Amino acid sequence: MMEKEIEIATALARTAGARILEFYALEIIAEEKLGADNMTEPVTIADKTASRIIVEGLAQAFPDDAILSEEESDDAENRLLGKRVWIIDPIDGTWGFIKKDGDFGVQIGLTENGVPVLGVVYLPVEDILFYAAKNQGTFRIVGGAAAERLQTSVKTEFTDMNLASSRNHRSPKMHRIIEDFGFRREVQRGSVGLKIGLIVQQICDLYVHLSPRTKFWDTCAPQIILEEAGGKMTDLFGFPLRYDILDVQNHNGIVASNGAAHGEILLKLKPLLNEFGRLRIAPKAASQ
Repeated sequence: MMEKEIEIATALARTAGARILEFYALEIIAEEKLGADNMTEPVTIADKTASRIIVEGLAQAFPDDAILSEEESDDAENRLLGKRVWIIDPIDGTWGFIKKDGDFGVQIGLTENGVPVLGVVYLPVEDILFYAAKNQGTFRIVGGAAAERLQTSVKTEFTDMNLASSRNHRSPKMHRIIEDFGFRREVQRGSVGLKIGLIVQQICDLYVHLSPRTKFWDTCAPQIILEEAGGKMTDLFGFPLRYDILDVQNHNGIVASNGAAHGEILLKLKPLLNEFGRLRIAPKAASQ
């Protein structure tokens, strides 16, 4: 099942990644755009070019599917009516691309009825590709090597666990969380997909993102990759992420874990969220 979708999505991710690396070798000029949350963020010609490669390729292969890309206008009516929706971040971690620190990836996800069922994350600089499909497991391909199946750790003691955290969007509140949990180690990297890659490779065991600013394209592909490896991704309050609503912003943050410790992580986070004055925001339905 989904052999065609995996084949095409991985091929498009690699094609887009190769084109991105051509821009990466040159002087990078960033512009500012107004994001889906009405805040400015950087965009480059590489983001736009990679988006066109992926969107056009998916539209040709799957003309009946809806498509949402960070760098394209959102046809919300068509997206909300569609059973299958491709969700794309042509460069997840644009700041890492601009700073040339290698922390960026191409992300292609597919949802059915609002739930992720396929995901591809390609890290061009490292030439590492992660992919997963519902009930088929998570796999990693490094360079030209054969695909390897991945599984998350089974650690449940926080003092034995490594935390993946954001390099470019550091929150002072994270210091409070790290202090309270007592993690063994913190690994700071850019890109949601890259940090989920750390969890499925057992380099890290969890990732907490307090900010309300991630969008569907940041989390869709990484979520299915994490879950098919045995992990779990929810909002900060333990509610599932849905991709069939009008508002594409993940207002309630992210908790991604190895799965084994997810419930305990949420319990320990609860008083800290209360301390921060963080309240859950109800998702905006299509009719609102």
